Amino acid sequence: MIKSLEGFKGMESMGLKIKNILITGAPGIGKTTLIKKLYEELRDFHPVGFYTAEIREKGIRKGFELISLDGKRGLLSHADIKSSFKVGRYSVDIDGFEGFLDSIKLEHASGIVIIDEIGKMECLSQRFRTLIRGILNSQRLVIATIALKGSGIIVEIKRRDDIRLFEMTKSNREPLLSGILKDVKRLLW
Repeated sequence: MIKSLEGFKGMESMGLKIKNILITGAPGIGKTTLIKKLYEELRDFHPVGFYTAEIREKGIRKGFELISLDGKRGLLSHADIKSSFKVGRYSVDIDGFEGFLDSIKLEHASGIVIIDEIGKMECLSQRFRTLIRGILNSQRLVIATIALKGSGIIVEIKRRDDIRLFEMTKSNREPLLSGILKDVKRLLW
């Protein structure tokens, strides 16, 4: 397994500019599950970041919760809160999301940053858009999920020349973990 982030240069040493790994795919395909597995495999590097989880009440999805890799929790969206920011039937708690981001200090991470996800709800936050651009432009290794569809910053990020974009499908779900870990090894060594 990978042992050190010392000397991380991305794939520049191999003549490539790649240093950010993004995973996209249809909703419900398993991107968050993959992010959690990647975190477990890379845990020794003390990555910083977060993933999202559904909030369910009586079996019905009511919103989304944010969970940092060190266990902090915050609300991203809910069908029963009031907000002028909406995606579908969910109101997005921008102030709560930005407070959560401040609490996990992504901009001060020195190693791997893991983000689930760069999506429509998250991108309603100017603070998040600024933060994600800064992190992607930094020397840190970023592993993130990104919405399959979207506009604005989602398209901008997918067009960057320093990313490797994996599209998760039903047929590649299982081997994708080992494929991404191979890329991470190449990025770190």
